[in-house]
Amino acid sequence: MLMKNKLISDLKKTLPAENVLTTLEECYVYAQDATNIPQIKNLPDAVVFVDSIEQVQNVVKLANRYKIPVICRGAGTNVVGACVVEHGGIILNFSRMNKILEINSVNMTARVQPGVIVGDLQKQVDEIGLFYPPDPSNLAVSTIGGSIAQSSGGAKTFKYGSTKDYVIDMLVVMANGELLRTGANTIKNATGYNLGSLFVGSEGTLGIVVEATLKLIPKPEAKKVFMAYFDTVKEAVNAVNSIIDRKIFPATIDFMDKNAIQTVEKFYPAGLLTDKDAALLIEVDGFKVSMDYQEKVILEILQMSNASAIQSSHNDDEYNKIWTARRSSMGACAKLKPNVTTDDVIVPRENLAELVEGIRNICKKYNLTPCLVGHVGDGSVHPQIPIDYNDEAEYKNYKLAKSEIYDLTARLGGILSGEHGIGLMKRDHINKVINSVAIDYMRQIKKTFDPNNILNPYKIF
Repeated sequence: MLMKNKLISDLKKTLPAENVLTTLEECYVYAQDATNIPQIKNLPDAVVFVDSIEQVQNVVKLANRYKIPVICRGAGTNVVGACVVEHGGIILNFSRMNKILEINSVNMTARVQPGVIVGDLQKQVDEIGLFYPPDPSNLAVSTIGGSIAQSSGGAKTFKYGSTKDYVIDMLVVMANGELLRTGANTIKNATGYNLGSLFVGSEGTLGIVVEATLKLIPKPEAKKVFMAYFDTVKEAVNAVNSIIDRKIFPATIDFMDKNAIQTVEKFYPAGLLTDKDAALLIEVDGFKVSMDYQEKVILEILQMSNASAIQSSHNDDEYNKIWTARRSSMGACAKLKPNVTTDDVIVPRENLAELVEGIRNICKKYNLTPCLVGHVGDGSVHPQIPIDYNDEAEYKNYKLAKSEIYDLTARLGGILSGEHGIGLMKRDHINKVINSVAIDYMRQIKKTFDPNNILNPYKIF
């Protein structure tokens, strides 16, 4: 207790006192992220709001001196427990470092602070004809810093890649308070080791990103979205392969199973056809002159692939309505039971149908009702499983089903996360898909970068 009091006193000397929250209620609020966990077991010692890089450095230096954890927090929307406090420490809140510092239309780059909202950045660059493609489903609140920490993807990864493909430079505060630059303001960089790739997806365990320079691309002239319905999951997956075989490259090929379609339609009526076993959401974009051709080919393929119905957007309202329905799946599932869990498993696309059917069978075995959505072009599936944590038998069944889903994913040549990260929720399973040699090297990297283990400790492995 004496050390905690001394730490808080030093924090308030280092920062404006109002930036340091320490009451029970304040700490309780920030003890959990969007991960659905049965109960909050541990609280942070303090929640600190930072306004500048220098303040971050000062806080980290204090934490390193006291050898206590620092857990970075953007919007707290991750679902793997990456911001959950296990051993006390400091929650470092970046909501005030939320400025877009520069948008350079000549270089096609944006320089931003970590608290910038992904959707806000997209809107601003859109106004000058540029495009930032990474789009996590919660982009209206998700931050750039959080996206970098978790290596977020989203629906447009199939065509455009994920967050890791757009980060060209970062300023990172290291565990000793030093400031590291990872790259340069250039699109290509073959000068030395690619340190940036270590920090993207490291979940704040190696360093703290305090500024990022992001690559932008030209905004597509036009876009259109289709909803194609199928009587079986296998037919839906086969249709995806047929589209790709014809050299059509959609921006998005997303998937919803029957439970997801029905649940979303009740939550957000958008005219979805609820009697179908699966649906594909397909977005095409590009030059206006190419749109008719892309639509013609895709409609031909969908009809030849036994699509039982096809809906198309004809204006922005219809486009937004379809996308809002797709992005509502998590919220819709939350209406079914007191708690809802979501996961993120990914396999080579050739094994996707087997993964989806396998997840369904596993959940049926344990009397669970999943709503399956995903980015089928990537081979990515998000099983959203509504449960009641107060029902001990149901919670036990969920844990057993989760382990079997990871086993299935490993057997199908997949990995445990394509865009959500590992956090504390999957760390006990990471050895199912990553060999021991690789994990040993990860541990060595962690120890080199963070010898006192203060940066989001015991996450990932």
